[in-house]
Amino acid sequence: MTRKIIVGIVLVVVIAGVLVVVKTMQIKNMIAFGATFQPPPETVATAIAHEEQWQEVLPAVGSVSPAQGVMVSPEISGTVSEIAFESGANVNKGDLLVKLDTSSEEAQLRAAEAQVELAKLNLNRTLKLRADNTVSQSELDQADATLKQNQANADDIRATIDKKTIRAPFAGRLGIRLVNLGEQLDVGKAIVSLQSPAPLYVDFSLPQQELAQLQTGLKVSAVCDTYPDAHFDGELTVISPDLDSVTRNVRLRAKFENADGRLRAGMFVRVNVHLPGEKTVLVIPATAVLSAPYGDSVFVLEPNGKGFLVQQKFIRTGKARGDFTSVETGLKAGDRVVTAGIFKLRNGMTVQENNAATPENSLTPTPPNS
Repeated sequence: MTRKIIVGIVLVVVIAGVLVVVKTMQIKNMIAFGATFQPPPETVATAIAHEEQWQEVLPAVGSVSPAQGVMVSPEISGTVSEIAFESGANVNKGDLLVKLDTSSEEAQLRAAEAQVELAKLNLNRTLKLRADNTVSQSELDQADATLKQNQANADDIRATIDKKTIRAPFAGRLGIRLVNLGEQLDVGKAIVSLQSPAPLYVDFSLPQQELAQLQTGLKVSAVCDTYPDAHFDGELTVISPDLDSVTRNVRLRAKFENADGRLRAGMFVRVNVHLPGEKTVLVIPATAVLSAPYGDSVFVLEPNGKGFLVQQKFIRTGKARGDFTSVETGLKAGDRVVTAGIFKLRNGMTVQENNAATPENSLTPTPPNS
């Protein structure tokens, strides 16, 4: 019995020793494999940093305003007796829009005109009597003053009638009618909007640092979300002599002919002021830039015989245009930068290049959902 126990113990020790040797060999093999293992290269898209000639532009956000625009309203109160326009119609200067009830004023005018006629007769009679020294000079002066007073009264009534006859102050396009026949209008009550569709102005602001580069006559282009494929050309016409005391921005105004009438007052637009001359800039796709709190960087491909290694380089970016951004320092023309897949990279990684599915970059992109 004792011999069997000893044999069992020996067998257990032998088996344990064999297991230890096997596991030790397995661990050594795994360590050796890990030391020599090379992960498969990551697939990235790339682009080459290149130089272009860019015209200097100053971007801003603006709002469209009409050269002439007004909300037509009455100067005096009255009841609407006639409406002579349709909503959305084009009108010329002086066209009748709305007429208020003037029956009372017309009656008063007839009475005032009768008083004028009587005063004229009295003045003529007094002139003849004065020629014969039958009346005094003061009576003649009184007759003349009475005529002038009656004429002024008649003119005042005519002015009231004219104010109740509301006409278009300038040529333009009407908005939606806001009054109805028989409605009692108070002073200042809105009747209809009247806007001159051409030309139009775009008002915007730029920082005071750009003031030295600005001058009237510079070309200004504008785009809006309403017409994503259209570009509107205008001209810088006004540079405000003062700056906003809060933002320190200078207020600017550009004139757009708007011959096709597509721009409307109140529209939001993005504008670019085109400065004279062009500048050579180094550009890369904006997707190549990895932004971080400590600075912007890109991954540059370096050949290593078997493929490419990536090296992270910090850069200073300049102005952006379309899908591209300019680089002021950190890169040189000809550097191949990663444009897709940068978030999975680190220094020294092996990568392979594949640009088959990369969309084409453009200075004037028009994505379908913009």
